[in-house]
Order: sequence, then structure tokens, then C-alpha cells
Amino acid sequence: MPRKPRLNVPGGLYHVILRGNARRAIFFDDDDRSRWMNILQTGLKRYQDEIHAFCWMTNHVHMAIRSGAHPLSELMRFTAGQYSRQTNFKMGRSGHLFQRRYQAILVDADSYLLELIRYIHLNPVRGGLVDDPQDYPWSSHREYLGNRMTEWLSMDWVLSLFGNSRSKARRAYGQFIANSGDWEVPEEIRIGTADDDRLAGS
Repeated sequence: MPRKPRLNVPGGLYHVILRGNARRAIFFDDDDRSRWMNILQTGLKRYQDEIHAFCWMTNHVHMAIRSGAHPLSELMRFTAGQYSRQTNFKMGRSGHLFQRRYQAILVDADSYLLELIRYIHLNPVRGGLVDDPQDYPWSSHREYLGNRMTEWLSMDWVLSLFGNSRSKARRAYGQFIANSGDWEVPEEIRIGTADDDRLAGS
């Protein structure tokens, strides 16, 4: 059965997942993650997309991306292509670093924006890498708490849902994550709806 065409919605919020080929590693040291972020920054400026949350795991990445006027595929093709070429050169090898097709779920922001942010930031906890998401250096969780700053990360939209001032919003966001407890991941933001795996919500 042929794959459905991607949904291209300017201004749409997407949960993007990009995995290593055969689920193998895509990052081999911290320098790789830094290099990935530099390439991504160049792509964001070129295609005018916005990233509202991210997490770089060893063999995959998660991003909450709001698309600009260009199709999201242009950012992903540029970033994955540049990083793959540089990594293959570094490792002295050839072939596919990533799975051929990234996953992009168009998310109903009214219903799932905060759930998506929480899902991305708790990924290292669910993966057993840390007990506290603040201990994982390669996600945007620390950014939301105000502990560092990444130039290209867009946080205003999400923080505005937690409070009128930046300090109040950061505290409320921190409580939101800390109180997750036995929170269950909405399946829609992870695999899409039963009717269409390209969509989360209405």
C-alpha cells in the first residue's frame, strides 16, 4: 500500500521524529549533537520554521516544529542531508545514517501542544537515561526553566500558556513537568490517530 502524501500546512505544529537507520546510533559524542544543532540553526534561518521543543537521543530525535511558508520537508532534507554527509565523512563510512522517511504528525495545538512538549521533555526519563529531565543536557527542558539559552528555540508560545510574566510561566511550567507522576502519553502524539497516522487530534 503506497504511503500517504505528507500534510503540508503552513503554520501547522508537527511532532517530528527522525530515527537512525535500523534504529542505530546517529550521535556518537557530544560534538555530534552540537554539530547537528548548528546545521539545524542554519536550516531554520533558511526556511523560516520554528522549533518549540527538542530532544536529541542517541538513535533518534524529537522536535515540536511549527512550519513556515516552505514545506517542512525542505528543512528536514537540508538538516538530515548535511549532517549525514558530515558524519559519514567523520566515521569514514558511507550509506544511510537515517531512516529514509522521517515521521511528521500534524498536531492539533489546542488539544495537544502542552502534551507534546511534555512528551518530548520526558523522553530521556522514559528511556531510563535520567530520573529528572533537568539532568539530561540534550533537550530544551532546561531552556524552559531558564537555565541556559539556545538562540533559535521559540518558547514564547508555550510559556504564554503558563503565565503573564516569564518568571511566573517558568515556575508553572516546572510544576507541570514535575507533577507528571503517572501521566500516560496520548497515543495520538506518538503514532497519530487510528484513522490517519499523520494527524493528532481534529
